[in-house]
Amino acid sequence: MPAALCGVVGLKGTYGRVSSAGVLPLNWTLGSVGILAASVEDTLIMYTAIQGHLAQDWIASFPPAANLPILKDFEDGDLSKSKIISSIKIAKYSKWFDDSDKSVRTTCYSALNVLQQEYGVKVLEVTIPELEEMRLAHFITIGSEISASIGIDYDRMGIHDSGADIRVCFALYGSFSTRELLSAQRMRFRQMHYHMEIFKTADLIVTPTTAATAPVCSADGLKYGELNYVYGAKLMQYQIAGNFLGLPAISVPIGYDENGLPVGLQLIGRPWSEATLLHLASAIELLMAPNCTKPPEVVYDLLI
Repeated sequence: MPAALCGVVGLKGTYGRVSSAGVLPLNWTLGSVGILAASVEDTLIMYTAIQGHLAQDWIASFPPAANLPILKDFEDGDLSKSKIISSIKIAKYSKWFDDSDKSVRTTCYSALNVLQQEYGVKVLEVTIPELEEMRLAHFITIGSEISASIGIDYDRMGIHDSGADIRVCFALYGSFSTRELLSAQRMRFRQMHYHMEIFKTADLIVTPTTAATAPVCSADGLKYGELNYVYGAKLMQYQIAGNFLGLPAISVPIGYDENGLPVGLQLIGRPWSEATLLHLASAIELLMAPNCTKPPEVVYDLLI
């Protein structure tokens, strides 16, 4: 989400690909360490540096060896040379894909059309059942894990220093029952089955990264906090599968809406397919570069 809203690249690896050692276990079955970078190449460099199991990991995850793609295939600009990209099959659930603001939807379809024209990439129409049920199960799991992780500390110290948005969230999180949490995990298993069935015929699933561009902050948001569940749901709806099912995903900037705000395209892969995501993201980045020429208002050079 932050990658799409800010016009940069964001990579989330398969659950367990990057160690969470030293990170507050706020959502220990959902959260993972990711990367925000200015380009796909920078993302690959950071991914190469941080991926892998660490001895101090509290999660017993031993991921397979990472494949690190060579992105120089695209430097000469001859896009027709890449047989790797043209062989990739992309799944799209149109009803879900189209459930986004017009400007986001139009920009994402434009990127897909260019990808198909330049590479001949196949886009397969699929159906993903029970998306609304997955959204609710994801929310229940997040809330329950946050409540279990820091709920006692929040009740003892945090409630008096929190804004109204945080108070509302914790009131909801503390209301979920054990039965609801277990039902949410049953839905997680069902959704993993649905997604793995899709990956039998497709390599990736494509969606907008967010269903809307960045919202305007309210005038009193910084002072009192801000909570807009309707808009928040629009921003989160396409990231739920990656979070809830532990699937790898990448967001690539592809252009802007009518107000000049960035739009991102998301690719979701089967477990341990980070190399495929990075390879296709690099191709999309090159294709859409003419549409992403607006510089950020503030830039910090980290190499100075």
